[in-house]
Amino acid sequence: MKNRWVQGILSLSVLGLALTGCGAPKEQGGAAADTNKAAGKGEPTQLVISTWGFSEDFFRKEIYEPFEKEHNVKIVLEIGNNAERLNKVKQGSSNVDLIYLSDYYAQQGIEAGLFEKIDRSRIPNLNDIYDVAKAPLGEDYGPAYTVGQLGIAYDPKALGGKEIKSWADLWSPEFAKKLTMPNITSTSGPMMVDAASVVAGSSSFNEDQAFAKLKDLNKSVVKYYGQTSEYVNMLAQGEIAGGPIMEMYVKDLKAAVPTVKFITPSEGGYAIMNTINVVKGSKNKQLAEDFINWHLSKEAQEKSAKAHIDSPVNKTLQLTAEEAQGITYGADVVAKLRKLDMKFVNANLKKWIDRFNKEVTQ
Repeated sequence: MKNRWVQGILSLSVLGLALTGCGAPKEQGGAAADTNKAAGKGEPTQLVISTWGFSEDFFRKEIYEPFEKEHNVKIVLEIGNNAERLNKVKQGSSNVDLIYLSDYYAQQGIEAGLFEKIDRSRIPNLNDIYDVAKAPLGEDYGPAYTVGQLGIAYDPKALGGKEIKSWADLWSPEFAKKLTMPNITSTSGPMMVDAASVVAGSSSFNEDQAFAKLKDLNKSVVKYYGQTSEYVNMLAQGEIAGGPIMEMYVKDLKAAVPTVKFITPSEGGYAIMNTINVVKGSKNKQLAEDFINWHLSKEAQEKSAKAHIDSPVNKTLQLTAEEAQGITYGADVVAKLRKLDMKFVNANLKKWIDRFNKEVTQ
């Protein structure tokens, strides 16, 4: 990647052509549906999905069970964080068919040769999702089923009424000794390296200027958080006034401090994309692709969005302003998000972590 490693997300495509089918619902795969879908015929096929543990009851009822009934499938889950689950696949100690990962970790899986190349003709609902979600890591690999954003949350009372509008406002004196920042090793850590470069005035990414700005900011940081619960606790106890966070967690902040606001900085929030990929060697590749198609459907996406579980990528669904509260929704919002080049991040992250520990926090 050349000097410029963050690119504005391109405008969204128009709706795909209407899909033809053989009587099967589009959401469940249409003409591409697997032959195992006939419920009750023979023993159900086991489909092993590696995913996070959050909202498991919701996913079981609204996402997994409908697919199980339609396709005569028994879904088995392997639960854990990104690193743990990816490592199991690397070690060959897992019989996973499908794996959910953030784009950062999915890129590592691609570089390690862990995923099958998907057959996009079997996933017609790709036509109905945002362009940025269709192939975030290349046409051969899985789509993003959700696109959220990293922005800034803050309590105006704790900042004396100051209004936050920009990433540059994190460096304002009102945040002195009242700021939390993502740990450099977290998913959003590298995004803060880029944001610091932007605040430094670089038209393209400048590593040295970025780390100089982060060193200057360090004096305001109470703690570099690794888990959202740390952020929530510090805000509730009045230890911080705010800091960068994923929009999907703002509801937890508001539950603790109702006056909290969330903003998309004027320079743009950062796209947080979670992907689905088929693990190499899966004996159920076509069934896994049918599942991906189902999760991208209007029906499944709408359920997750209205429950405030995931921000949707399917652009055919319509949400009210109330339903869209707390999630990243709408073509205009998604189009303005900034996206990191994950190949560039993976190639440089070790160096950035070393610089961060030596130059910023020392």
